Amino acid sequence: MKWNDIRVGTLGGTLCSIWASFSLGDVMQTVIMAALGTVVSYMTSRFLRKIGKH
Repeated sequence: MKWNDIRVGTLGGTLCSIWASFSLGDVMQTVIMAALGTVVSYMTSRFLRKIGKH
């Protein structure tokens, strides 16, 4: 085995173990929270811009 093969195997194993630790529910919760945070941030900036014009 070459040194490069060992590094690729180690990287592949690490990525597989990380991937297995995520559940679909966690990913969906992250997506929903990110979308909600984006909407709240956008609405807050619009509101502040609107009250700043008066």
